[in-house]
Amino acid sequence: MKEFDTIAAISTAIGEGGISIIRVSGDKALNIVGKIFKGKSQKEFNTIDSFTLRYGYIVDGEDSIIDEVIVSFMKGPKSYTAEDTVEINCHGGIIATNKILELVILAGARIAEPGEFTKRAFLNGRIDLSQAEAVIDIIRAKTELSMKSAILQSGGKISKMVKELRDSLITLIAHIEATVDYPEDDLEEITSIQVSENLKAAVLSINKIIESADEGKILREGISTVIVGKPNVGKSSLLNSLLMENRAIVTDIPGTTRDIIEEYINIGGIPIKIIDTAGIRETEDVVEKIGVQKSMEKIDEADLIILILDSSSQLDDIDREIINHIKGRKYIVLLNKVDLENIIDKNDLDGIESEYIINTSIISGFGVNNLKDAIIKLFFKGEINSNEIIITNVRHKEALILARNNCIQAINALSDTMSIDLASIDIRNAWYNLGEITGDTIQEDIIDKIFSQFCLGK
Repeated sequence: MKEFDTIAAISTAIGEGGISIIRVSGDKALNIVGKIFKGKSQKEFNTIDSFTLRYGYIVDGEDSIIDEVIVSFMKGPKSYTAEDTVEINCHGGIIATNKILELVILAGARIAEPGEFTKRAFLNGRIDLSQAEAVIDIIRAKTELSMKSAILQSGGKISKMVKELRDSLITLIAHIEATVDYPEDDLEEITSIQVSENLKAAVLSINKIIESADEGKILREGISTVIVGKPNVGKSSLLNSLLMENRAIVTDIPGTTRDIIEEYINIGGIPIKIIDTAGIRETEDVVEKIGVQKSMEKIDEADLIILILDSSSQLDDIDREIINHIKGRKYIVLLNKVDLENIIDKNDLDGIESEYIINTSIISGFGVNNLKDAIIKLFFKGEINSNEIIITNVRHKEALILARNNCIQAINALSDTMSIDLASIDIRNAWYNLGEITGDTIQEDIIDKIFSQFCLGK
């Protein structure tokens, strides 16, 4: 019965601001808000037309005015949740907002669970699950490009492609079952060769969608990038240069950076979580030792490693240890301080791809733009096209991979046995796995887990 309750929550950030919005959704929303709203006009509140506003006051009792408000009404199913929805626009601030929410609860609503408004939009059929998940991606977007990708998903781009694939598979299943179950009837039979050709086309379509998944995940979550190197090679200077502010302390004293500094930056629309680490060196300082250990741990966790070397100094054992540690990973090596005498160059870096070795003078800004270009090339082949980036969600990618494997198993079954009825089992599994993306075949506990990640007011 919880799903039929009228729910309420604060839908704006808590704190000082111009306005706050308390959202109420459910079949009793109009009645509940009507109990605490006193309009400036003499009209009864329950006579309000859909998509109109009323000006008045929220009151506690007959005469105790809590706040001056504007109330809007959206009649279901033409609302966010596809239910009757009332939104109370009050003055921003913790006290007034919480007091109005308290009165709404006392009038008969209950506090919404995290993501329950969007969950109701999904359960009521206004959006599918992939569109619902795009809502949280829009909220959490760190760049315009990641937001654009999420908006395409919220508009149903994934849903359309998945629906076309599922329709083609269910049509195939229907043909197979008709051929197997009614061989005596005058129906157009489907051969194993035809089934195999249709499945190969489905695999090609799925592969095309999966190809964008790694790039989509980056747009959604960002690239975890760690800056490493010995003390005083320019790590903190690079962080400050990328942020265009003095975020990290820069001195000539080794060991100045002792803790991990994390910041988000935007490079060509890609969100980058950039991590400045303690300089890696032998030290007897207990605190600095902890910082060095954390630096090595961050190397193992990062998507991208930016190793900075001092081109005016000879390579030593610590430099070589770090170089060996990053081999096999995605990395960019900066030969910094090229404005000074160059003692090392690209030829001295054995086993490091020269394509990702960049000469820099971070203090003057030389080479920093080349670093940004190298990041885009390393992860996006030099060009980002958000219109082609469809899959940004790991759950969607997993479902697509399972569906592709099902189709390949069906093709193999047809190749080995020529039995189309055996192949139909795998085809049905592919259809089922694709349905998990849009929520057509997903289990309830997974739905609950997805919406639990949302904020209360969404």
